[in-house]
Amino acid sequence: MIQILLADDQALLRSTFRLLIDSCEDMTVVAEAADGAEAAELARRLRPDLVLMDIRMPVLDGLAATRRICATPDLAGTRVLILTTFETDEYVARALEAGASGFLGKDVTPEGLLAGIRTVVGGEALLSPSATRALIDRFLSGPGSAGGPPRGSLATLTDREREITALAAHGLSNQQIAERLVVSPLTVRTHIHRAMTKVRARDRAQLVVVAYQQGLVRVR
Repeated sequence: MIQILLADDQALLRSTFRLLIDSCEDMTVVAEAADGAEAAELARRLRPDLVLMDIRMPVLDGLAATRRICATPDLAGTRVLILTTFETDEYVARALEAGASGFLGKDVTPEGLLAGIRTVVGGEALLSPSATRALIDRFLSGPGSAGGPPRGSLATLTDREREITALAAHGLSNQQIAERLVVSPLTVRTHIHRAMTKVRARDRAQLVVVAYQQGLVRVR
């Protein structure tokens, strides 16, 4: 059962999301937070699988709350999925920099939201084309400028892991990488996870950030 913490300052939206999520057999809402500080505290106490996080909230905004959650060692297994009406490149980049595993606009369909939750909890990043563009603009324009905890070096990766990481950084899915390299999607997933472990990335999104920061891929 996927345990979810809702963080949004609008009670009506929280109620709507709760009804949708609780209607699924494989997920449940364990708590609600009306501001970022409350979200970070509830995450620390409850250790949910995923925090569905709004950006603009009182006391502590969603980006600061995401950074606080992702910097807590005990919450290494908790993913943050940003859900907001403010889907700009700047917010996308800052959310991923803070440690978020995905980013969705509030105009997402119910099916899209549920699929996004399962994707992020499953260890994949939810990177839309706009998110990928934001990463390129922010991180390749100034390598090493992003914050967050130190990462391992890409020099520890095998040639195959570097190749697959580069393709992931260019926005290809596991299936697309598998077709290009004529291997199975499971093989791609295994290489991605090994690369994440070596560079100490929480998920695919952070692995992509590291690839940009350390110059494995560059703007075309």
